[in-house]
Amino acid sequence: MKKLMLIGLATTLQALTLTAQEKKKEDLESIKAMCGCYEVRFNFAETFNNAKDSTYQPSKVKQVGALEWVQLVEDKPEKVVMQHLLIANDTMIIKHWRQDWLYENTDLYQFYKDKTWKYTSLDNKDVKGQWTQKVFQVDDSPRYEGTATWLHVDGKDYWVNTTDAPLPRREHTVRDDYNVMKRRNIHAITGYGWLHEQDNDKIVRDDDGKDFVLAQEKGYDTYTKVDDTKCKAAQNWWKENQAFWEVVRNKWQRLFNENKDIHLKKSVDNKPLFAHLFGMPPNSSKKDIEAVIDSFIAEE
Repeated sequence: MKKLMLIGLATTLQALTLTAQEKKKEDLESIKAMCGCYEVRFNFAETFNNAKDSTYQPSKVKQVGALEWVQLVEDKPEKVVMQHLLIANDTMIIKHWRQDWLYENTDLYQFYKDKTWKYTSLDNKDVKGQWTQKVFQVDDSPRYEGTATWLHVDGKDYWVNTTDAPLPRREHTVRDDYNVMKRRNIHAITGYGWLHEQDNDKIVRDDDGKDFVLAQEKGYDTYTKVDDTKCKAAQNWWKENQAFWEVVRNKWQRLFNENKDIHLKKSVDNKPLFAHLFGMPPNSSKKDIEAVIDSFIAEE
């Protein structure tokens, strides 16, 4: 009887393991489905506000289109790296955001405020079967990250997470009345490509960490798949520049591996980090690239 019970337990464990492996395979297929050439439509509209000032002016509705190439940079069972490249006027390439996906990751850098990210260590049991999405700025500095489970139900494939982030580029150049955006991100694979849907809180966070929700916003970004040949210019640009950005990513990763809070300077010599890096030639030395990044790390 005991032997039969052990055999039954072993069979059950094997079935669970196979199910987990199959689930992970589905997850990877959904994540990598976001790669390729897309016609993107970015849509943002402020919905509600709690402003105490009667002169409060909400952000204008933003609707803009672009062609974007999502390059698969790293493809491993536990990690997928994808670089977004915007294409302007058919030939001009703008390095856009990057997203990394890590399986059962326990190390997170959570945005606090004022260009500060706090390191957080999670328990293994709390990330079982989950994927962390780490989103990076155009200069590969941290932006926001969160962990959640990919869901594959009723013919739908999607991932949902809520996390704090700095102001997006479309806001930080025109708004200074809030300092944190709490983002509810939904990544969904669709028949036309994929959807990045957002429900965002615009938060005023004081020095004690107390939050006031100033306003809320809806984001609806559609990525419609088109033939990869339409993004040939971005593919060629990446071949010429990938070595430079690999040095940048590796430098940041060494900083992240220290598992310490990160605080960045807003500018050095009156220029933000991305302006320094974007102005460097692709064949710049590792030493010069790393020195630029080091110059933006603020001492505690």
